[in-house]
Amino acid sequence: MRDLYPEIEPYNTGFLKVSDTHTIYWEEVGNPKGKPLIFIHGGPGGGIDAGSRRYFDPTLWRVIRFDQRGCGLSTPFSELNDNTTWASIADIEKLRVHFNIEKWSVFGGSWGSTLALAYAIENPNRVSDLILRGIFLLREKEIRWFYQEGASFLFPDAWEKYLAPIPQNERHDLLNAYYRRLTSSDSKVRSEAAKAWSVWEGSTSKLLFDPSFVERFSVGEFADAFARIECHYFVNKGFFKEDGWLLKNVNKIRHIPTWIVQGRYDVVCPATSAYELHSAWPESVLHIIPDAGHSASEPGIKSKLIEATDYFGKQPLT
Repeated sequence: MRDLYPEIEPYNTGFLKVSDTHTIYWEEVGNPKGKPLIFIHGGPGGGIDAGSRRYFDPTLWRVIRFDQRGCGLSTPFSELNDNTTWASIADIEKLRVHFNIEKWSVFGGSWGSTLALAYAIENPNRVSDLILRGIFLLREKEIRWFYQEGASFLFPDAWEKYLAPIPQNERHDLLNAYYRRLTSSDSKVRSEAAKAWSVWEGSTSKLLFDPSFVERFSVGEFADAFARIECHYFVNKGFFKEDGWLLKNVNKIRHIPTWIVQGRYDVVCPATSAYELHSAWPESVLHIIPDAGHSASEPGIKSKLIEATDYFGKQPLT
């Protein structure tokens, strides 16, 4: 089993204005002359954290990380206006141009896998390889499984807390019920909904319940951006042109070397999505971790991701 590389600080940080409304925070970690990689965090709305810097050999990689619109250190915080999948794809391209990079590796987990796939489909000549974890194709059936009915059968205790802010007569459509509260002008209503939404995901992300992990999801400021931006994207069906858009366009990226790392017991992003993606893309390498859920920090997933970054870090840009 592989473990994380030592703690590391960025050697360069800054901000990039990407629209009239939004400015995004970015940082560079590792070797300035290493193989370039863009790290795409989850959520949407999750932001980057220090721990995820440690999945990369700092002698091999030049890792560029950024907080997506509305979260982390990006401004304005928790802003939904002009915040879409297509805007995020454009931001990644603006970062590539800003750093004068011709082609780079792309790493993304959960929502990060969604955005990584969408970016690659739109910019296949800019991606040398893909490392994906906890596949989320943002289809209607995946949203319904986690936010309406499905995961609820496995975590009835956590589900009860998720239901609590929503009156009985609105529970037939929990996504829109939450959206109304997360966009409410009443700060108390918004805060209660944000915490319940975020804690639900934190409670279901690991194979074994981890109270300290759940606590991170309950923090007010993090929960607000995480819940609001996620719900905004999911109510709008990821802003994709049709349900299943990623799978329908996978032929555009089948030439890109790709590893998929998936927890067998992932409740947030069930393994069926990773399996369907791999079935449509047989050239990809699928690693199903037999004793893991969704979180990148679970031992088996962590080890396989580091194996992946070590492998691709030694491959030439293609």
